[in-house]
Amino acid sequence: MPGLKPHWQLPTPDQRGNDDETEKGDRAMRWKAAFMATGGAVAALAWAAPARAQVAGDDLMALDGQSLKSEIGSRYDEALGLTQDSAIVSADSNRFTWAAQAKAQCGIALGFLKSGTKDPVSIGKCEDAARRMRVIAPPPVIAASEAPAVRPDACSEPIAGIVFFDFDSAVPPESANQTIDSVVNFTQVCNWTGLVVTGHTDRSGSDAYNQALSVRRANAIGALLESRGVPAGVVHVSGKGETEPKVPTIDGERNPTNRRVEITVK
Repeated sequence: MPGLKPHWQLPTPDQRGNDDETEKGDRAMRWKAAFMATGGAVAALAWAAPARAQVAGDDLMALDGQSLKSEIGSRYDEALGLTQDSAIVSADSNRFTWAAQAKAQCGIALGFLKSGTKDPVSIGKCEDAARRMRVIAPPPVIAASEAPAVRPDACSEPIAGIVFFDFDSAVPPESANQTIDSVVNFTQVCNWTGLVVTGHTDRSGSDAYNQALSVRRANAIGALLESRGVPAGVVHVSGKGETEPKVPTIDGERNPTNRRVEITVK
């Protein structure tokens, strides 16, 4: 047939292998030439591309529980990092305020998610604050005789931090260390002279048992604050048992959001 070689003219396997290697080498040389001609722009773009993009706020509620927890957790971690950044703390901008709000609201949303609940209010506030904390305003023009404000707006926030506990436990989780470090930083920057550390429980268990458990939780957080350098006279510890749940439940129900210690500014 036209276009077909007789079988005695077909390349041998060794010849085909050599031809394939030659073709691969030619392609590699052509790719290298194109790469050098563009200055490596394609590779640079690929390297600069973010590994993971966050889901837009409107789509958060449509995610499954695990994916939503991951998204909210990433916002919480980002907010926590900003609140511990000395440049953000001392800057004359609202980023610190919104980061503190995002940390608090995302923490509440994560507490709900631990019990399998998607709370649209805290999720919405978490996303809104996270979006606002990323806005970088242009630096203000400061006269030579003026100095930037040191006291951030978040110093007026009543709640300095919240630590959630496992069921029937008074041992602070590993994540409590980040919250404690943040509160210690605020105490120094804001010159707070009083911190009220209040323990709470869910409604599983007797009133007397939960009252004692809430006090043990508060004492554990108070000890962490003092170990980080907060004077003992600044920390005031108390327990409310199951009398002030963050999420109303029926008696006997276990709820991770209610198992907490709140640190408020006195």
